[in-house]
Amino acid sequence: MTQRYSQLPFPAYRYLPGRAPHPTRDPAGHSYNTPEYEIEAFSPNTWQSCDIYLYAIDLLNHDYWWEAHEALETIWFASGQRSTATGLFIQGLLQIGVGAMKHHLGQKAAADRLWRAALDKVNVGERYYLGLDVQELQQV
Repeated sequence: MTQRYSQLPFPAYRYLPGRAPHPTRDPAGHSYNTPEYEIEAFSPNTWQSCDIYLYAIDLLNHDYWWEAHEALETIWFASGQRSTATGLFIQGLLQIGVGAMKHHLGQKAAADRLWRAALDKVNVGERYYLGLDVQELQQV
């Protein structure tokens, strides 16, 4: 079993488009009327204390791809998006997660495009970044 990094509970189901109620728009969704994630700033020096980031990694590791995307998008905005190495790295994680969901849904060409786009973004010149093994990420 994959190690957990946060104590936040997993959603009742993982959302897959067309196969379950939309988490936030459908009243039967697991996150309906739940406040969106909020974070003012994200820095590579503080990832260990960022609950949303740790939860996003848990969600990715346990195949909650849509849910991970929602959490990572908040971090992406707080990290400077494409203007910083951290922002690009987070964007790469977003693409890895969406690629995994596309692959699971049988959309292999779309998954491959997303994974190729992610490879450059997660290649930050370090073996470990934000607590993740970069070489392992590049094995997508």
